[in-house]
Amino acid sequence: MVYILALGAALANALTSIFQRMGVEDAPASDSLKPRLMLHALRHGIWLAGFGLMAVSFLMQAVALHVGRLSEVQPVLTTELLFLVLILGSWFNFSVGWKEWLAAGAAAAGLAGFLVFAAPTGGNLMPSGIEWAEVGGACAVVVAVAVALARRGPRWWRAAMFGTSAAVAYAFTAGLTKAVTDFVASDWVSIFRHWQTYGLAGCGVLAVFLTQNAYHAGPIAASQSTIVLVDPLASILIGVGLFGDDLRTGGAWGPMEALSLLVLFAGALVLCRSPLVSGVKGEGEEHSDLLTVRHRMRRPPEAPGGPAIPQFPNG
Repeated sequence: MVYILALGAALANALTSIFQRMGVEDAPASDSLKPRLMLHALRHGIWLAGFGLMAVSFLMQAVALHVGRLSEVQPVLTTELLFLVLILGSWFNFSVGWKEWLAAGAAAAGLAGFLVFAAPTGGNLMPSGIEWAEVGGACAVVVAVAVALARRGPRWWRAAMFGTSAAVAYAFTAGLTKAVTDFVASDWVSIFRHWQTYGLAGCGVLAVFLTQNAYHAGPIAASQSTIVLVDPLASILIGVGLFGDDLRTGGAWGPMEALSLLVLFAGALVLCRSPLVSGVKGEGEEHSDLLTVRHRMRRPPEAPGGPAIPQFPNG
């Protein structure tokens, strides 16, 4: 049940990332980190469709977090990479090469292997106020540093840094969600008496805002890879720090976990450089032939380079 819900959330997230990318990619560059970016997105029907899928994903993830551990649910969301490649290949008629499949599979399998070797257990502790403050403060520092780093550099770097900040915000939001679902299960009225409910709303809005800036800043591969991969890793740390998740690191387990992480990041690096999931034209000569997702979707049937991709309305 836990894994089915998590897989459903991953599929919804993959569709959300594509639809919302389409909704903000034509916004002016000056809208970055400004409320105008959200106003621009709200005027596009395809972005609103993505927002609806985001809500569905949140509900499935919330139920999964209530019945399962933080370190179980969040890592399953890495399958979003596989769904993303599958959707781009089947629905949008991109040519899926073996490098894309290998990279997406390596990213998902690497993190899965890490979790199998680590064998997380526990996760049933109720965090104290001091523990919430310590973990929340650490997450806030990481988010602030990532946003500061995203203000300069090439577009892929800015997208990756915004994606990193959004991923950490999502991970902390997942921790708050787990706490709030416990309150709902015991007495749903009581959720209004706990600060975690309002923290969940605030962190959720912040995560969505940072995600839109990640999509707007550069290639979807850079932003999507960091969001999908950093979120589970940050969630594991939050699970250990707040809910008492216990990871197996003795003996040969530690080296096998390290090897799994290497496979994970190698797959993410290859995927970031793939023309298949690049949302915008890359920077530098080596990426000069990349096309934006919107350009490919609007390409007429008679244009050279392959079959046309279905166009979605923006209004």
